[in-house]
Amino acid sequence: MKVIKFISFILFITISAHLHAQKLTQIEKKVIKLIDENNNQAIDLLEKVVNINSGSLNVLGVKKVGDIFADEFKAIGFKPTWFEMPETMGRAGHLFCELNTGIVKGKKILLIGHLDTVFEENSLFQIFKRDSMVVYGPGVTDMKGGDIIILFALKALHDAGVLKNTQIIVAYSGDEESAGNPTSISRKDLIDAAKRSDIALGFEGATGLNYATVARRSSGSWRLETSGLRAHSAGVFTENVGAGAIYEMARILNLFYTELPEQNLTFNAATIVGGTLVDFDETQSKGSSFGKNNIVPQKAIANGDIRCLTEEQINNTVEKMKVIVAKNLPKTSASITFDLKYPPMAPTIGNYEVLKVLDGVSQAMGQGNVDAYDPAKRGAGDISFVAKYVDGLDGLGTMGGDSHTPKENMDLTHFKDLTKRAALLIYRLINTKS
Repeated sequence: MKVIKFISFILFITISAHLHAQKLTQIEKKVIKLIDENNNQAIDLLEKVVNINSGSLNVLGVKKVGDIFADEFKAIGFKPTWFEMPETMGRAGHLFCELNTGIVKGKKILLIGHLDTVFEENSLFQIFKRDSMVVYGPGVTDMKGGDIIILFALKALHDAGVLKNTQIIVAYSGDEESAGNPTSISRKDLIDAAKRSDIALGFEGATGLNYATVARRSSGSWRLETSGLRAHSAGVFTENVGAGAIYEMARILNLFYTELPEQNLTFNAATIVGGTLVDFDETQSKGSSFGKNNIVPQKAIANGDIRCLTEEQINNTVEKMKVIVAKNLPKTSASITFDLKYPPMAPTIGNYEVLKVLDGVSQAMGQGNVDAYDPAKRGAGDISFVAKYVDGLDGLGTMGGDSHTPKENMDLTHFKDLTKRAALLIYRLINTKS
């Protein structure tokens, strides 16, 4: 019954948004004009920050990019604060910029981006380049382009004089691509900001003009270890010797494959080593083993990831995996551990309400409907850490491709459109009563 009511509600708000798209106001037209006027400045700033290496482990580089954005936000009335991380974490910290202008009349907004990229100082991919309406560079779309959209959307709203009686927090993490451990520390400031907000908007790469993200799956890992009795291979499968560690590993992985599959769940097995002697370095994700054909292997290790759409799906899947692991072959044992790093962003009714506002903005701009994107096609993101505290929407950043590769690019064709859409979404939300 709850599922039917939820689906009915989604259909209702979708139809409602399509039928009642609010036309652009004079103020909104002014905001759009300001974004047009500032577009070249936005691209110039994008080039500047892309040309500064800010790989997640490049502490000084991340801070340097953060300093540039801090000055830009300070110029439009925001108060920048840098949150340091413990030195042992090996991460730079985070930039938060806050605007709080009197008694808040509408929604309190949290805007999420990140300063770091996957390209460290030794990467060969370091320089911003432009080829007509496409730009290339490390982090140009993931996600310094999204950071620029946030800044210039807010700059237009500031210059239009419409940010009175608002609370807006801009959160740029310095380690989204490689979150510092433990996340209870590295994501504490983000969660604290969410608890003071009503709606979170994430600006990771857009999935086109006509889709936005109402849900993202979790991201975590598992480690499976099996043990067997080391013995001469002539005795394998006998009562005294048993099956050995590798057959036990194979049994478990096969049952994962046949018994666990369901919608929005994946559980990739990424690495495996097994034999008489086994070593695996988790930091470098590589291992080695020694064994002989005439020796029953005594140890095997497998590592993989797990992605789920809801907390309930995570809990159910973990329990099923533990049950499978516990039913051992003769003379073997097995254990599994989990590191569930990124929580899910579940597809809540509140998230669809935010989507409804964006859909109205898009239609008013003549860009068509905006529908919910398939969560199975998106990875985890920082917005997931705050999803249990606020309604939210993600995928509001740039349009591009080949992220995390030396061909990473951003399409400038819709750069202004995405900035305008972000500005009008923020404007309508801060004028929506809580």
